Amino acid sequence: MFRILAAVLLLLPLAAARASGDLTGLWLTQGHDGIMAVTSCDGGLCVEIAGVILDHPNDPTPTDYRGISQCHLRLVADARQIDGNLWKGHILDPRNGRVFGVELRQTRDGDLALRGFLAVPLFGETQTWTRYNGTVPKDCRMLAPLPPDAKAAQYPSARKDTPR
Repeated sequence: MFRILAAVLLLLPLAAARASGDLTGLWLTQGHDGIMAVTSCDGGLCVEIAGVILDHPNDPTPTDYRGISQCHLRLVADARQIDGNLWKGHILDPRNGRVFGVELRQTRDGDLALRGFLAVPLFGETQTWTRYNGTVPKDCRMLAPLPPDAKAAQYPSARKDTPR
């Protein structure tokens, strides 16, 4: 009886780690310039561009290296689980078509750490993405929120210190 209880107690943290390591969902990129959708696919994980954050309503949707819209562009299609909280695969750079290795894992804070690398993870760069709980339009186009001083810059009459 004691052995069974001890085994269950030892496995509980492992089960909790696996349950909390769900990377699927929407993620805001580190640079706050896009929303990425992480989904389950073919027994692994896929990542695609779900939303592009534009500065102005008339800005064009960014295109990839072939001139095709980045809206719903799949960046990762083959990430496989290596252990409870580590996924490895390949990632496409939409600017030039180059493919790099990629590692994905959930941080202790619940963020997603994505490390793109050339040959080995030592030669790479990590970005930290945060969960995005909002919605994304089907056309992927989203407007960046105005910085606090932008309204005053666009509409001088809105300034509190307007000279009289």
